[in-house]
Amino acid sequence: MKTWFITGISTGFGRIMTERLLASGDRVAGTLRDRAVLGDLEARHGDRLWLSTLDLTDTAAIRNVVDAAWMAMGRIDVVVSNAGYGLMGAAEELTDDQIRHQLDTNLLGSIQLVRAALPHLRQQGGGRILQLSSMGGQVAFPGGSLYHATKWGIEGFIEAVAQEVAVFGIGCTIVQPGGARTDFRSRSVAIGPINRAYEASPSRMINRVLEDRTILSPGDPLKMVEAMIGSVSQNPAPLRLTLGKDAFTLIERALSTRLTALRTQSELACSTDVAGEPSGAPWFDRIDS
Repeated sequence: MKTWFITGISTGFGRIMTERLLASGDRVAGTLRDRAVLGDLEARHGDRLWLSTLDLTDTAAIRNVVDAAWMAMGRIDVVVSNAGYGLMGAAEELTDDQIRHQLDTNLLGSIQLVRAALPHLRQQGGGRILQLSSMGGQVAFPGGSLYHATKWGIEGFIEAVAQEVAVFGIGCTIVQPGGARTDFRSRSVAIGPINRAYEASPSRMINRVLEDRTILSPGDPLKMVEAMIGSVSQNPAPLRLTLGKDAFTLIERALSTRLTALRTQSELACSTDVAGEPSGAPWFDRIDS
C-alpha cells in the first residue's frame, strides 16, 4: 500500500487517479477547490482519503497544506503535482491579470508544491514526484504562448531538481500527455479577449478548436493514468513519461527539428570561444566532480 498526495483531484486526471488508487487499496491525500464534489468518495473510503481545499496561487497555503497532509498520513510515498489550467490566446490579447494568474498557478504553484514536499521526502528517506506537464512542454503552438511558458518552465525546474535530489532517494518524473478525453477543454481553459487584428494569425486556430466540440482528443485518460501509476514502480524513475501518439509524434518532430537546426550552428558556436584556450574539461564537466 502506498500513500499519494495529489493536487487537483476534483476532475480529469486527478479524479481518475484518485478513484483508481483508492479502489486498489492505496491512500490518497488530495487537494481541490470544493470538497463537496468528492463527498461520495469521502463517504466510501473514510480515512484512506484525506482532503483539503487549496488554491495554488496562495503560496503560504501550499506549505501549510503539505505539512498538514504529512502529519495526517504519517508518510507520503508519491507527490503528484497535477492541478493547473490552460490560458489560450495570442500573447498580445491576454490581459496582465490573466498572465499573472497563469504563471502563479501552473509554474510558481507547482514549484512551491515541490519545494514544500522535499523536506518531508528527504527526512523519510525518499519518494517520488510526478509533475504533470503536457506535450506543450516540448512543443509550442500559436495561441498557447503563456501556457507553454509555464510548461516549458516547469520541465526545466523538475529536470534540475531531479539531479539535486537523487542522492536522497527521491525520483522525479515529468508527465507529458497529449490530448485526452477529459473535461480539460470545457472546464480548465481560459481565453484572452479577442483582438480582431489577429483574425489572420495562426493563433486563432486555438479559438476554433476550443469552440468546435465535435473535435475529440485521441488519448484515453484511464490508460494514461494507469501509465502514470505504473511509472512509480520503475527504478530509476523515468525523467519523462510521454503519453499519446499525438504527443510522441509532435515531440519527436520538434526535437528533431531543433537538433537539426543546432547542428548547423556548430562551427559558429565553437568560433566564439576564447582563442588559444585548451578545449578539454569544459566548465560543465566539473559539476559531477
